[in-house]
Amino acid sequence: MPTAAHARKRLAPRWTARLALVAGTAAAVVLLLFAGLQSLLLVGVGLAGLVIAAAGAWWALARTGPARALAAVLACAAPVAVVVLYAVAGLLWVALVSLALWVLAVLCGRTALAAVGGPAGVREHAVAAPRRPFLIMNPRSGGGKVGTFHLEEKAKALGAQVAVLDPDHRQDVAALARQAADEGADLLGVAGGDGTQALVAGVAAERGLPFMVIAAGTRNHFALDLGLDRDDPSLCLNALTEGVELRIDLGRIGDRIFVNNASFGAYATVVQSPAYRDDKARTALQLLPDLLTHHSGPRLTVRAQGTDSEAAIEAPQAVLVSNNPYRTDDPAGMGRRERLDSGVLGVLGIKVDNAAQAAGMLRGRRSPGLASLTAQDVVVDADAPSIPVGVDGEALVLPTPVHCRIEPRALRVRVPRRRPGVPRGRPPMNWRRVGRLARTMGRTAAGRHPR
Repeated sequence: MPTAAHARKRLAPRWTARLALVAGTAAAVVLLLFAGLQSLLLVGVGLAGLVIAAAGAWWALARTGPARALAAVLACAAPVAVVVLYAVAGLLWVALVSLALWVLAVLCGRTALAAVGGPAGVREHAVAAPRRPFLIMNPRSGGGKVGTFHLEEKAKALGAQVAVLDPDHRQDVAALARQAADEGADLLGVAGGDGTQALVAGVAAERGLPFMVIAAGTRNHFALDLGLDRDDPSLCLNALTEGVELRIDLGRIGDRIFVNNASFGAYATVVQSPAYRDDKARTALQLLPDLLTHHSGPRLTVRAQGTDSEAAIEAPQAVLVSNNPYRTDDPAGMGRRERLDSGVLGVLGIKVDNAAQAAGMLRGRRSPGLASLTAQDVVVDADAPSIPVGVDGEALVLPTPVHCRIEPRALRVRVPRRRPGVPRGRPPMNWRRVGRLARTMGRTAAGRHPR
């Protein structure tokens, strides 16, 4: 028999759905009640400001000289002008209150949907502690996190063998990992950036050994999607004593593994520049105009295969092929992956040739300038014998065509059982589902349980 606590738990998402509907309705009521017909003008002016700002941003990136300066002023001035117009009309508070209510409605709706049908996480498997773990640590990664958090000492205290890389000499980390495996290591781990993580992860998958991530890099994108603590990488060492195992996918580009993504086009070309490391912003602003207008750089063609139907993207300015798809439906979730075991690559292609198409990017996934695909295999070809590619942050040049594929559940990852950032995916907002969930609450409260 269900307990009272269980009943309250079942009702919670339905109350949240009802709150979403109330907040969404209130957002519209506030506009109509206090602005009347002017509410249409409020919405129209706001949308126009966004469109003008997006167009200005495109011109600022695709132009040089005085035209770039004027475009940058336009991109900044458009939203300011909208706020001033709202204030002069005495309706700024109306717009802000209505916007706040709408944001609350969307947050509540997505929370309710996630509670009853959010994406499931990667399945965890109980495992015994490793007997001979081998960890590679890069003392320069993340501004010296290995030393700051005393990772070498703490790992050795837990029984791990640690190899600290020499910052003055380049070392082959994959060779170090293979040597450790030959000598009997039963776990391979890395405290370093995503590029180093990928190299050792490839060896672990090749040898069938578990792999451990220590979030000691700068961005730690891989650690983020594994739910690891990026503020205190020493907590990742808990995987040695109270760990669980996840089976996740790996991406492969040619003969190289990637744990996050491979980028092609404008970004990959910019990071190849010798000046990029010293002055990223200036270098990007110098190179982007010709790259975005197709005056320089290779012309790409992308073909995605292995889904229900084949798809192609012709002449995109930028392409991102990721080990599992990234979120594109929620700005708060951008840069994150809900799953690492879906068995498909994510493909994002951007093709924007003018300011109107740049403004159309505000539509998100519905924008004609953004192609979002999934595939088991992706081929990137070009009108050049080789192209620049960024693989997990590492700048490479690869011969064309470049082949990418997914290797489902190829990697055994050892993570702490208790980790603070286990991602809780939220499904896209769907008002129809929210409405059904809210109505179900009413039926349940009346004693008519839905099937």
